[in-house]
Amino acid sequence: MLDATNRSGGTATASPPAATTQLAVAAPGPVPAPVPAGLNARCTRVLHSPWSRLSLLVLLLAAAASAVLIYEPQKLLAHGWPPQLGGAAATVVFAVAYGLCTVAFVPRPLLNLGAGALFGSQLGTGAALAGTVLGAGIAFGLGRVLGQDALRPLLRGRLLNAADGQLSRHGFRSMMAVRLFPGVPFWAANYGAAVSRMGWLPFLLATALGSVPNTAAYAVAGARASAPTSPAFLIAMACIAVPALVAAVVAWRKRHHLRSR
Repeated sequence: MLDATNRSGGTATASPPAATTQLAVAAPGPVPAPVPAGLNARCTRVLHSPWSRLSLLVLLLAAAASAVLIYEPQKLLAHGWPPQLGGAAATVVFAVAYGLCTVAFVPRPLLNLGAGALFGSQLGTGAALAGTVLGAGIAFGLGRVLGQDALRPLLRGRLLNAADGQLSRHGFRSMMAVRLFPGVPFWAANYGAAVSRMGWLPFLLATALGSVPNTAAYAVAGARASAPTSPAFLIAMACIAVPALVAAVVAWRKRHHLRSR
């Protein structure tokens, strides 16, 4: 349009047309399908459910047991120890390997004999005890975190309830008796204590103290295995046999008592 002429008689000038801006609208892309609000919550509940954790524990233990069957690390501990390891480093490595092997169900007597054969009576006993406490702590932690919530509701029956009550109310002395008198497998005692309401400190302390006699006896036997007629070897074997016999007698009497009720 034309501007009006100014009062001084000047010619009218045309103003430049107003620039019109157009908004370029991008073509919308594909919109992802909305995730149901409750799906993530349900998945989280499933992953954190007691049975999912128990399944994870079973898978871990099965993998550990399979690795032991395939690679047989107990032979490495007893016969094929790396020659470059010596002194304190060898003791620490042995204790760690000992603990992991017990979690994978390697029998402790074999490991204790290997400790005595490799390091002698005193140092072998110390390394085996450290590995015992480490392995027991790992198993107790796995059982407590991954298995307790799923397994506690299954504690039905007189024997299971009695064992659970004994471990929960008298944890220290019960675990001391289990460690002093063999009969209950090491792994079974660890996971049984984890399912109960026993505390960490009573469990570890009773394991450390109660495992001393049996562990020392096996370590001495391993250190003196080359002289089976020596007094030290014979005394060690007696210290192994007598608690086993006492445990068998006590178990038989308890069994007879339960049957008579």
